[in-house]
Amino acid sequence: MNNKIIIINGPNLNLLGEREQSQYGSTAFEKLKEICLNKSNELGLVADFSQSNIEGEIVSLIQDSRKNFDGMIINAAAFTHTSVAIRDALSIFKKPTIELHISNIYKREEFRHKSLISDVVTGGIFGLGVNGYILAIISMQKLLKNEN
Repeated sequence: MNNKIIIINGPNLNLLGEREQSQYGSTAFEKLKEICLNKSNELGLVADFSQSNIEGEIVSLIQDSRKNFDGMIINAAAFTHTSVAIRDALSIFKKPTIELHISNIYKREEFRHKSLISDVVTGGIFGLGVNGYILAIISMQKLLKNEN
């Protein structure tokens, strides 16, 4: 396999382009999905792009990914700071995982400075806007080829 990845997006990311553009930019969620799938394809990766506002659905996606995907990019959004369940599921994944945030969580409200998932992922990208997704896809391709 070694080329199948999943990109998981958490709560409110389906409203990209509509909400807090000063924080998240103007790219709509469907456009971001298109950009990510095109970049993955260009790099020889087969990508699945998903989003849920429901914590349990994200946990199930992560669990199911163990058998179906070689790597994961996750923007857990607000669940980053609150979900032990998502953290525990990620710790069971045992494959390359990149934590991603469109905004720099460390330059925002104090409660956002704590990521419950950072210590169980391979690496993280923060504050680079939607371009962070492209960087994460490139990094994941290198991780899967053992180049990183």
